[in-house]
Amino acid sequence: MVDTAPERATRHAAHGAVAMPSATDLYNIDSLLTDDERMVRDTVKKFVAGQVLPIIGEHFEAGTFPRELIPAIAELGLLGMHLEGYGCAGLNAVCYGLACQELEFGDSGLRSFVSVQGSLAMFPIYAYGSEEQKQHWLPKMAAGEVIGCFGLTEPDAGSNPSGMQTTARKDGDTYILNGTKMWITNGGFADIAVVWAKAEDGIRGFIVERGTPGFTTSDVHHKLSLRASVTSELHFADCRVPAANMLPNVRGLRGPLSCLDEARYGIAWGVNGAARACYESALDYSKTRVQFDRPIGGFQLTQRKLADIATELIKAQLLALQLGRLKDQGLAHPVQVSVAKRNNCRQALNTAREARSILGANGITLEYPISRHMNNLESVFTYEGTDDIHTLIIGQAITGLNAFA
Repeated sequence: MVDTAPERATRHAAHGAVAMPSATDLYNIDSLLTDDERMVRDTVKKFVAGQVLPIIGEHFEAGTFPRELIPAIAELGLLGMHLEGYGCAGLNAVCYGLACQELEFGDSGLRSFVSVQGSLAMFPIYAYGSEEQKQHWLPKMAAGEVIGCFGLTEPDAGSNPSGMQTTARKDGDTYILNGTKMWITNGGFADIAVVWAKAEDGIRGFIVERGTPGFTTSDVHHKLSLRASVTSELHFADCRVPAANMLPNVRGLRGPLSCLDEARYGIAWGVNGAARACYESALDYSKTRVQFDRPIGGFQLTQRKLADIATELIKAQLLALQLGRLKDQGLAHPVQVSVAKRNNCRQALNTAREARSILGANGITLEYPISRHMNNLESVFTYEGTDDIHTLIIGQAITGLNAFA
């Protein structure tokens, strides 16, 4: 018996019509979330709509970070939200990812602030610190009373962190740090820096407090990307740090690289928020911008662009969600993090460029979010492991052959 299209339509009608899915959730990914996960997402979404979007364009243009938002971010429980105890919310990985997604819908700089605080500054203390260090720092950091940064990258050691030149020499009950760290988010106003340096027994992490003699910072200016974010250099000149400030429970690159995996996970979610912002802006514009006596959304080329964007966004969201589920089960592997970070950053950047083309010249102004996101995504594409590095990580996992050297 031939199953014809009219017969299939009749059967579908008999069982009730299926509603047309939302243009911003074509695959009903919302149904894959728990009630708690949706609540976290919607709470952060409301915060971004009410407090971030009205001001973020001005901060981007001025090159300033909206520090006035920190108390509200802390009040929402977003700082170290995926950590247990010590004043942290203890939410699951998917909740953390959804929060990153909604924050980056606002701006990558805002998500970067939260990622650095929770995944790069709080996480190493949580995972590798002494109980005294945890009790002293983590509650204050979760409350936004102490801001942290993460010092790994150096002017001559980016993709190859083992080439770092910053040293830590033991001297009695102190360590003396010398060196420079580069491209440090939050560095210019952070109260503490988690700094990685070469000691006699390998690479070690240190909690360095602002005001410690020999520790200074300088901000990077004239940026064309991540303008609503503070990016700095950290300088250490015979900076004497108490031995009690060393993270005692990790040695070698495993420490900082595990922190980067935490941050990369948040990025894999976050960039989907930036992509969605660009998609929604382009979609709305295509319905109201009239050329040749009709909305440009009615032209085939525009619909092709929107269809491609929507499809890639679905794929990226599902990739992030599966990674989150694996992480919550304790099954996520760093290679899987690399797959998601690489793919989702690529697609978000492509989405921003395609969406900008729909807006034409209007797309380059701050009246719309697209070029702001596009510029930001150029940095996100690079930091926490460049696209090339993640390509080699995946390639090595597939072939078993190391192409790094």
